[in-house]
Amino acid sequence: MKLTDLPTGMTAWSNLEASSQPGATGAATIKTRRFGDLQLRLVSYSAGYAADHWCAKGHIVFIVSGTATIEHEDGRCYELSAGMTYHVADDEHVPHRLSSRDGASVFILD
Repeated sequence: MKLTDLPTGMTAWSNLEASSQPGATGAATIKTRRFGDLQLRLVSYSAGYAADHWCAKGHIVFIVSGTATIEHEDGRCYELSAGMTYHVADDEHVPHRLSSRDGASVFILD
């Protein structure tokens, strides 16, 4: 990854407006910063959240608090807890989706 067009700076996440997106179950509350093609997100997943779609986009995911499961369409699952990361490349043909039984706060770079 080459980070370009990314100005030096900081983000006070508490000052950003959040949007809400329903999942197949539960909801995600999302705060986003965009820098060209780069996106930074702080996402809070409710207890019982399950994504309503498979995703093929690349991500670097850091679990800030709580726990999450990332399931691949081929059946592989990654159980993540606070302090752990998950990463997958763009277009690697490994569609994936996130769920959280007890809720989680997650930082995502994509």
